[in-house]
Amino acid sequence: MLTAFGAVVVSLMMIFYALEQRSSWYTLAFAVACIASSAYGWLAGTWPFGIVEGVWAIIAFRKWWNLYQTRTTHTEAS
Repeated sequence: MLTAFGAVVVSLMMIFYALEQRSSWYTLAFAVACIASSAYGWLAGTWPFGIVEGVWAIIAFRKWWNLYQTRTTHTEAS
């Protein structure tokens, strides 16, 4: 069950990463998938993987937040 969870979340990460250019919401989905992948790493006992995926989640979330703020600022200025 844990292996299937890991395979699904890593696959979702790849899909959302590939779609990031289409919408900032895919960036947020990528961040959430990174969190799930980090959880998988910790549950599987591979803490280095869990740490790296956690860092990627933070990076992706900050990227989404910056995109969201930019879009919100441009919308308010109009």
